[in-house]
This record gives sequence, C-alpha cells and structure tokens, in this order.
Amino acid sequence: MKHKKIVFVCTGNTCRSPMAEAALRQALKRKKIGWYRISSAGLAAAEGQPMSANSRQALTEAGIPFDENFAARQLSPQLVQEADTVICMTESQQRALGGHVNVTSFPALCGIGIPDPYGQGIEAYRATLRAIRACIPKIMAECCPPIQNKKGENV
Repeated sequence: MKHKKIVFVCTGNTCRSPMAEAALRQALKRKKIGWYRISSAGLAAAEGQPMSANSRQALTEAGIPFDENFAARQLSPQLVQEADTVICMTESQQRALGGHVNVTSFPALCGIGIPDPYGQGIEAYRATLRAIRACIPKIMAECCPPIQNKKGENV
C-alpha cells in the first residue's frame, strides 16, 4: 500500500502552510501513525524561499521540529492530482483550486480560516500556530485516521 499524501496550501508557502506541515507531522509521529506524507505548497510561492524567520521561531518555541532546509514551492496541478487531501488555509484559496474533490480548507474542516501573519510581528505567528494546532485533532480525524497492519498496530 502506498503512502497517503496531504498537502497544506497557503499563499507564499513560507508562513502558514509550513507551520501546518510541521505541526501535523509531529502529531502523527506522536500517535505512531506513519502511513502519511505531509508537505506544503503555495498558490503564489517564490520557489526556493526559506520558511519565514517568525514561523521558525514560533515552531521552535512550541517544540515542533521542522526541516531546516525547507524551501517554498509552487502548488502545481500534479501536486493536487497526486495528493489524497489538499488543505487550504482559507475558503478563497479552496475556491481558487476549482473544486477538486480532494481539496478542502481549514474553514470546511474546523470552522475557522487561518489568517496570514505575513509582515506582522512574532505574536501574530504565535497566534497563527496556536490556531493551526487547535485544528490538528480534527484534521487528523477527518483526513488521516490510523491505518492498521495485520497485527492491529498503527502504521
């Protein structure tokens, strides 16, 4: 069985979606759920840009590991097609992707959009990460329930 793929999407892929990627990856690891591949992309990403310094700081303060070599990437039709689930930060981003059946959003899953902290101070990034983390249990329940092997163990 192949790994299931979840892609978080924001505008530039330097703030919200990399934080969501790191937060979900940590939550899955804690639950010993290993059958998912989590990534992120942006609708208007400048390819290769690093994660914002404030996103890095917010993740570090929260004790959430992240890829030190993270590089922003543009969302492509191929990424959407290959993903099991694409999760946008806002409803407008979801609409921009044209109604693919595998595309959803934080508002659709959790009842809240995730505002863009870009250009704001560290507290805005901390608040964004808190909002993302509050949604992780619902996202896990809806998008990535554990898959069990023949022994009944989560994989």
